[in-house]
Amino acid sequence: MTTIPVQYYLVVAAALFCIGLAISITKRHFIGMLLGIELMLNAVNINLVAFGRHDPERLSGQLFALFVIVVAAAEVTVALAIILRVYGRFKTVDPDQVNELKQ
Repeated sequence: MTTIPVQYYLVVAAALFCIGLAISITKRHFIGMLLGIELMLNAVNINLVAFGRHDPERLSGQLFALFVIVVAAAEVTVALAIILRVYGRFKTVDPDQVNELKQ
């Protein structure tokens, strides 16, 4: 059985990161921005696991990927709580219309 070269993983991760960056820059609502950030974090996970395969005795790549997944889950939880509070106050999730911090 042949192994997949690391370059293929890097190309997929770079494409995924670029797509996530484009989504987070161009979307005009908070949920779209959050999805773009999650795609970028998944691209980082692909890189970590791909480089972790080169040294099978040490699981540092997989452990870092697990840490990134935990941080991403916490980030989604906090971000969705903030989005729900903003929607409850301003009745919109468009960041351009949310222009005041305090009344």
